[in-house]
Amino acid sequence: MKKTASCIAAFLLIAGLAAAADEKTGNAEKGKEVFEQCGACHATDTDEKKMGPSLKGLYKREKLKNGKPVTDANVKALVNAGGNGMPAYEDLLTDEERTNLLAYLKTL
Repeated sequence: MKKTASCIAAFLLIAGLAAAADEKTGNAEKGKEVFEQCGACHATDTDEKKMGPSLKGLYKREKLKNGKPVTDANVKALVNAGGNGMPAYEDLLTDEERTNLLAYLKTL
C-alpha cells in the first residue's frame, strides 16, 4: 500500500512540475490550435506572404518586420498590439494562449 501511495505522490509531483514548465515555456501543440485563427493571414510552411508576412523560421530571424529583434517580448507585443491590418489580440487571447502561441512559433 505504501508503494502505491508513493507512486501516486511521485506521479502528481511530476505532473505538477510539467504543468509549471508549460506555464513558462508554453505548449506548442496547444499553440498550434491558437494559431489556426492566424493561419488565414500568415503562412508557416513557405516564405510567401499571404495578407501578413510568413512566420516560417520566425525565431531564426534577426529582426521582425518592424526592425525590432526577435524576442518573446517583442513578438508578444506585436501580437498584443496588432497593426498594419492585423487586429490586436491583447483582449482576445489569454496569457496562457499567448505563451502557447509563442511556443508553437518557435517550432516553425
